[in-house]
Amino acid sequence: MKDIIITTQFSVFDSLKELPTDVQNLMEQAVAIRKNAYAPYSKFRVGAALLLDNGKIVLGSNQENAAYPSGLCAERVALFHSGAIYPEAKILKMAISATSDTNKTTSPIPPCGSCRQSIAEYEIKQEVPIEIYFMGEEGVIYKSASLKNLLPFMFDKKFL
Repeated sequence: MKDIIITTQFSVFDSLKELPTDVQNLMEQAVAIRKNAYAPYSKFRVGAALLLDNGKIVLGSNQENAAYPSGLCAERVALFHSGAIYPEAKILKMAISATSDTNKTTSPIPPCGSCRQSIAEYEIKQEVPIEIYFMGEEGVIYKSASLKNLLPFMFDKKFL
């Protein structure tokens, strides 16, 4: 037997003001779009903003459904919209902000497992890492230089 040791690295920003200007703008848009979330069941609102290599910004908010699997997270709404509207564009950066209607979210909220797998698909397809910034309603912001930090053993087409 042998062990596999995996290390990941994240940058931590104490506030929005510490972020590069383009990422501040992206995160502000993620914060704004989360107000459009349809979250009557979870009361948990998420906004996502993508910066594409063509300069466009694509937004998404979570959209729930009483049949839970039928809803979509903000990250996947933004990813799939981007893929439908700008299929050749590469995603450079993703900003995610989450808040709860019932309690304050002060810790960074990362993408869920389904969203991580979807982000992996786009990162692998475009052969360029996607910078991912995530935060709660307030507090510190985490930056991952690639989805590989969040999902080191990615499942992709090479396994099929």
